[in-house]
Amino acid sequence: MEALHNLLLDQPLIALFAVIATGLLLGSIKVKGINFGSSGVLFTALLAGHLGYQIPAGVGTLGLVLFVYCVGIGAGDRFFASFAREGANLAKLAVLIVGLGGLITWGCASLLGLSPGLAAGIFAGALTSTPALAAATEGLIAQGGSEAVSIGYGIAYPFGVIGVVLFVQVLPRILRLDLDAISAKTVTDTDNRVENVLVEVTNPNLYGKKISESGVTNFNACQICRIFVDDRLVPLKYDDTFEEGQILLLVGRHSEMTIAVDFIGTRSDRNVLRDIENERQDLMVTSSGFVGQKIGDKAPLRNFGVVVTRINRLGLTFVPNAETIIERHDKFTCVGRMDDLKKFSTAVGHRSSVIDTTDLLSLSAGLTLGIIVGIIPLGLPGAEPVTLGLAGGPLLVALLLGHFGKVGRIVGFIPRPTRLLLQELGLVFFLANAGVRGGGSLVATLQEHGFALFGMGICVSALPLIVAWPIATKFFKMNALQALGGICGGMTSTPALGAITAKTDSTVPIVSYVSAYPVALIVMIVISKVLIGLIT
Repeated sequence: MEALHNLLLDQPLIALFAVIATGLLLGSIKVKGINFGSSGVLFTALLAGHLGYQIPAGVGTLGLVLFVYCVGIGAGDRFFASFAREGANLAKLAVLIVGLGGLITWGCASLLGLSPGLAAGIFAGALTSTPALAAATEGLIAQGGSEAVSIGYGIAYPFGVIGVVLFVQVLPRILRLDLDAISAKTVTDTDNRVENVLVEVTNPNLYGKKISESGVTNFNACQICRIFVDDRLVPLKYDDTFEEGQILLLVGRHSEMTIAVDFIGTRSDRNVLRDIENERQDLMVTSSGFVGQKIGDKAPLRNFGVVVTRINRLGLTFVPNAETIIERHDKFTCVGRMDDLKKFSTAVGHRSSVIDTTDLLSLSAGLTLGIIVGIIPLGLPGAEPVTLGLAGGPLLVALLLGHFGKVGRIVGFIPRPTRLLLQELGLVFFLANAGVRGGGSLVATLQEHGFALFGMGICVSALPLIVAWPIATKFFKMNALQALGGICGGMTSTPALGAITAKTDSTVPIVSYVSAYPVALIVMIVISKVLIGLIT
């Protein structure tokens, strides 16, 4: 053990990856379905700092710019739109939750006499926001005290994770809410469980009618995408009509499929062939003419000869209906003939295969521009100039690139697997550096302030939840599923969202979470900076 201890003291690079490996191992341990994930690195880093280990210089800065840039790219295409469309109330809910958390943090810090760094860290940890942690740390480096940020985060983070998970699980029980019943009454719900079913047409009321105008898609996310012709399934055409004994392929959510099948006829167990290789493609939406529009208004089958059978959004797959709003970087799974698919791919902007490769030039140029923007002094005449810093500059540039999609030669899109890898790598580098820097003063901080810090963390986590629920349900008129999903998004709590989805098949909470999350993410970063300025 002594030899290992000396090795870690002498080799900062080994210490870095040892901290990351043990932290990720700690974060992967689940208790009652809850785990710390990447934030486990912070706790092992705090211990490493307490033991006197060091990591290579510059690792934290590299991790910071990578992390915030990837966060901005991922949120940019939805952040600005959240204020303008149907997610406006969810955006307001997110601002309310984060703003209240910031206000409670400021009040408690004033009463307890906490340093700006410690208070900002507790705020970030209680709301489980690593971007806010990054912004607060970067904002205090110049004036000192950044070590306290990671200490505060480490103290409050467990309460932030556990508190929201318990809230979304216990509240429905206390109020005796039947989430499945609420889901059944929600006409905009979509279901992750997508299935394909062969149906034989036996309803005489449908014979001779156009399939595209039959109203089958009114069964809330069911699509007829193929018909059986000449011993194989071929893509549906706009002018195709129902015929007695005809075999159709339906794609839809499980809970709606029974109604659709009964409306058309009976299930068929016939073995059929379909040319998946040439008649189905995944298309990525980047065209401004599609973004923000309803699928029913764009009428892909009538106007382009293709059926959109699924949409993948932020890693979640669902079957759309006519009222589904198209978002930038939605991935459409489309069925149609080759010529029609090619025409539709041009209309929506890009085929996904074209942008599956990461553009390293765009990544490097975007990061360079973001760092430059971050160091430019800003201010009014007569006022002391300020800078956005290495957290704010790359974040702002990434948000704008993510929103506009492309600025000159720089493309504001990174394929999701690559973006998540870079984001995770940047995060663990940053957390390792922050934890090691703060570990040396961890014991002294706890001895000075005692259990008051833990109580503050609980208040900052719990009080926004208690206030947000009645406002969401009474003032914003959200149902329970929308409110719970919006609260999870406002607290940026993915574990809590997982706890909800484990209790119901509905994806309404997921849609609400997606609308609220990017707004909360950005507002947390802003408020973490504001707290540093307010607390002296």
